[in-house]
Amino acid sequence: MVAALPAPVLAWLGTSLGAEVRHLRPVSGGCIHQSWQVQLAGGGAAFLKTNVAAALPMLEAEVDGLRALAAWAPPELQIPSPLALVEVDGRALLLLSWLDLGPAARADGEGGWRSLGQSLAQLHRASRSGNGGRGYGFAQDNYIGSAPQPNRWCSDWPRFFAEARLQPQLERAARVGRPLRQADRLLAQLPAWLAGNGAEPVLVHGDLWSGNAGLVAGGQGALFDPACHWADREVDLAMARLFGGFPASFFSGYEQEWPLPAGDRQRRDLYNLYHLLNHANLFGGSYWQASQACIDGLLAAGPPG
Repeated sequence: MVAALPAPVLAWLGTSLGAEVRHLRPVSGGCIHQSWQVQLAGGGAAFLKTNVAAALPMLEAEVDGLRALAAWAPPELQIPSPLALVEVDGRALLLLSWLDLGPAARADGEGGWRSLGQSLAQLHRASRSGNGGRGYGFAQDNYIGSAPQPNRWCSDWPRFFAEARLQPQLERAARVGRPLRQADRLLAQLPAWLAGNGAEPVLVHGDLWSGNAGLVAGGQGALFDPACHWADREVDLAMARLFGGFPASFFSGYEQEWPLPAGDRQRRDLYNLYHLLNHANLFGGSYWQASQACIDGLLAAGPPG
């Protein structure tokens, strides 16, 4: 299956890895890029993402996010290492270290997921004030899925979440003829929704659904495919509950290490509105109804307090 990629790409792989490529195996890597396990003649493996050349900025943003996570992750948390990022033969190529997320990783699933929750809490806590006091945001814009994610720095969390998260998604929806009812009213209420929980900027994964986390062989937790920025830590925990897939032990592990403040359940739906809107803008379908229902429910409940 080595011939699955053109000769210039295979030559680059061999040079980058310092070994002959024995086999390329397609693996699951989401709906944006093609992904491969690169098996080497002398043993060992690497992970390769490929896309058209125009997708290079998305892969650059992924590298930035992985390096940011690695800078604050505890030793037991596995983050794939970027090995190379180039354009070859009209293709954008990202080469990463291989994480063995096979069936053996599930041998001690409950303990492994609890440890992953603890590791995420440790990462969040270690990164507090780690951006030089610039507040909420990131050093550069990046992507949430395939959608642009603006990250201009802001010292005020409700303002950042309104102007850099919800508002761009709502404006995109309106441009395609899908305005959401009472969205402006919800935006106006954000300071009341987000006041009083003691939010402070920590480095978050930013796209923490179960497809972007797992256990490696040996049981250690792993995170990958981030959309990093500094934010309220609750955004990661909220998204982890949105689509399911994380067991209760993950959340109990997090709470054991760094309990969430009161009111997190009420804020969860507000934070997840961002992801519902993004999915609606990317994929359409029932996500439009889910987004409107979320807005309606939030307004009906009113800010916590």
